[in-house]
Formats: sequence, structure tokens, C-alpha cells
Amino acid sequence: MPTETVYGLACDAGNPEAVRKVFAAKGRPADNPLIVHIQDIAEWQPLVTEIPPLAMRLAERFWPGPLTIILPRSERIPSITAGGLDTVGVRFPAHPVAQAMIRAAGIPLAAPSGNRSGSPSPTTSAHMLADMDGRIPAIVEGGACICGVESTVIALDDGQTVRVLRPGFVTPEHLQTVAENVIVDSAVLAQVTADTVVRSPGMKYKHYAPNAAVTLVQGSAEEFLHFMADRQGEGICALVFDSDMPACEKAGLRAIPYGDTDEARAASVFAMLRQLDALGIRHVYIRAPRTDGVGLAVYNRLIRAAGYDIIHA
Repeated sequence: MPTETVYGLACDAGNPEAVRKVFAAKGRPADNPLIVHIQDIAEWQPLVTEIPPLAMRLAERFWPGPLTIILPRSERIPSITAGGLDTVGVRFPAHPVAQAMIRAAGIPLAAPSGNRSGSPSPTTSAHMLADMDGRIPAIVEGGACICGVESTVIALDDGQTVRVLRPGFVTPEHLQTVAENVIVDSAVLAQVTADTVVRSPGMKYKHYAPNAAVTLVQGSAEEFLHFMADRQGEGICALVFDSDMPACEKAGLRAIPYGDTDEARAASVFAMLRQLDALGIRHVYIRAPRTDGVGLAVYNRLIRAAGYDIIHA
């Protein structure tokens, strides 16, 4: 089903057998929790054991929208849906088709991104078809996703502090308009160990990666071009800001633009990563975005796509 973030692979969140089918279709590790989607804030209470006042204020401010809130789960949510954890992430999507599907189903829907596990998330129905043809019964067309990256995932430490576990379009700066204390979890910008228990999807495993090798390059436009001077040839490509393209073309560098604002880069980054495979690219060097605002979400996805291969130009 389409959402405003990415296309999701939806099933009955309370049906363990349905959830197993989602894990099988994606090839997803069973310790990676699923996010549960509702279409009315009133549907939240039965899924969790309590809703702290701060959590309710955040929901009232940002729902419907790209924010997932993790709280202790009730018995309504099976262990398999929660990845074996005692918590569950819930969100109220803003996409009208997603809302209509949840309403028609009459039940909360668990819906991880509809890609094969580890590959770039789908932001169009064509992306989903490429990954899921023959693995699922149907795809509901909803147009291209507006956000282009998955929802922001937060947890509450002590009921008063918001911890960002996965960045998205609801940024730490946005959250600070409601919560006095907002911290970004260290796993957002760093790799966690294999035995780490994580509370959010997208924290533990290599994600979002094309077949091409990915290297993330930090630095200015000039530093990036200088770095790429001796890294050109067959099967090599650069992913750069729109404003970088004239200099890249002048230098004879094979480059593809992926936006000139954080929001534009978020909306296009997964599609661009998929395009690289269609072009037969073997190695892509990506000019890194900023790490504030929505840029943090794009950077978070790219370091995982790169398997933490990051170079400071």
C-alpha cells in the first residue's frame, strides 16, 4: 500500500501467520520490528499499555504524518510483529489511500517498507513490483510517495525525553517545538554491533543498498570534484547536488543529480539508487548531505546504503 513516506507491505498486525508471510516476502530478519499503522488516534490505546502525556501531545501535533512513536505493547500485538520486543511502534499515516485501506480492513496494519530486505525502499508502485512480483498478491497504486524516506521513529526515555531512533521528515527541530528534551540516538550516525537489540527498523542491518558499491563522500563541491578527479571510468558514477552538475559536466565527470534541497534529496534518493543498477553502475560516490533537518534522514539512509564506507574529501 502507498503511504506518504514509502510503499509498505501491509498485513493484519495482530495475525502472526500474516506477519510471517511479510517477513518471508521481504527476506527480513525476524528481530527487526514492524511498525503498526492506524487511521484514527483513538485506535492507538488498545495497542499499548499506556500513553504518556508527552506521547499524546506529539501525536496530536504530528499525526497524521511521518512519525512513529514506540511504547510498551499490549497483548493485542503479537511478539513476532514487535520483533520479539515488549514495545511496538505505531503511526497514523497521512496518505488518503493508506487511511482508506486501514479503515476498510477494520484492523491495524503492520506495514514495513515493501522492498526486498536490504535494498532501496520503494517510492513508486513500479519499485515495489520490481522487488515483489510473484511474492505478494497485489499492489495498490497511489502515485509517487511525497516524503521518499521512512517515518521518523522515536521512543520516550522516562516519559519526558524524546529519543530519535530513526530520523525522517519530522526532524529533531520539529520535535523540540513539543518536547523540551530531544536527543538523537548514537545509532543514527554510527554502526551498531550484530548482537545489539534495537527498538526501531533501520537501525541494525545494512539497508537501502543498490547492487553497486556505495561510498559516501563528505566535503564541499570543490573538494568532491578534486576527490573524484582520479576516480573516473567505466561503471563509475557520482550522485551530486543539482547545483554541482555544471562543474561536474565541465570536468567530464559522469554524474546524476539527486536534488538541491534536503527535502528534494529525500524524495529522490531511493529512486536514484535504483536507477544506478538499471544503468549498470559498479561503484557510486555520493556527495553527502548535511546532518541537520531532513538532511539527517538522508544521511542516515546513505551511510547504511554505503555499509559505513565514508570518506572525508
